[in-house]
Amino acid sequence: MVHAKIIGTGSYLPKKVLTNFDLEKMVDTSDEWIRERTGIRERRIADKQEAASDLALMASKEALKAAGIKPKELDLILVATVSPDMILPSTACILQHKLGIKNIPAFDINAACSGFIYALSVADSFIRSGVYSRVLVVGAEVLSRITDWKDRTTCVLLGDGAGAVVLEKTKGKRGILSVNIYADGSMWDLLHVPAGGSRMPATKETVQKRLHFIKMRGNETFKVAVRTLERLVVDTLKENGVKPDELSLLIPHQANHRIIAATAKRLGLGLDRVMLTLDRHGNTSAASIPLALDEAVRTGRIKEGDYILLEAFGGGLTWGSALIKW
Repeated sequence: MVHAKIIGTGSYLPKKVLTNFDLEKMVDTSDEWIRERTGIRERRIADKQEAASDLALMASKEALKAAGIKPKELDLILVATVSPDMILPSTACILQHKLGIKNIPAFDINAACSGFIYALSVADSFIRSGVYSRVLVVGAEVLSRITDWKDRTTCVLLGDGAGAVVLEKTKGKRGILSVNIYADGSMWDLLHVPAGGSRMPATKETVQKRLHFIKMRGNETFKVAVRTLERLVVDTLKENGVKPDELSLLIPHQANHRIIAATAKRLGLGLDRVMLTLDRHGNTSAASIPLALDEAVRTGRIKEGDYILLEAFGGGLTWGSALIKW
């Protein structure tokens, strides 16, 4: 059976660290309040000169190096992001140019925090169908550019970063076993950026009203996320005939410690079998899972033959999971 196998991982975090204590000086909040409600201590912020493609490039180079292949050996580039360099062209095309290659397809996927899972699903489908053999999948975000630093309910959550994986066609029982993606557009307004698109183009008024920043109805989003993810992870394992106690590591989207803990509890997993980077990275949207995956690989948390479960929930609303046998 043909599978898509991850043969290299990479990540990049900007140098600037923004702590909870720094935020205390910016908005009416406290380190204790942020840690208790989210589990976040600090997050990374990109330099003014850094755009999503710059972060993606650094992560991609690391992933390609780990995979032992050159950019010209790729068949496809996918970038998951909600903070692209610009509306047009795609960040994936800009990344392709920066990698020094031409003629292979490259495009972006916008599924918010579920973006990396969505991109993984596309790559997996192309590889299983035999269309492509090697695919670069990147999650890259510069959320600090669409964060309202006067809104204490959202600015404490978000950070910048990028993670990447190289997938290759393989035969056997290892690799990506299944990817499941879902959406419910009826709840689009729980998490969105109102202005900047064709419905509400940029004007002096939209800028003054701060409508180009992320808006979130946190409590409602939290409740839906917990219910949805608990059902998702159980169904994914059942679909593949894998028992929770066979799972070596859960790598969740790093949004909120309480959501992650609730999901782990539903599976009967101790937090020692959950990859956590939330405290140091904050919520990096589409970048959070590949960032955590790369750290897990490089610190020896993942070994050959391990069952790894990735899961995410984000704006759209979107959600998804991927079960991998390493």
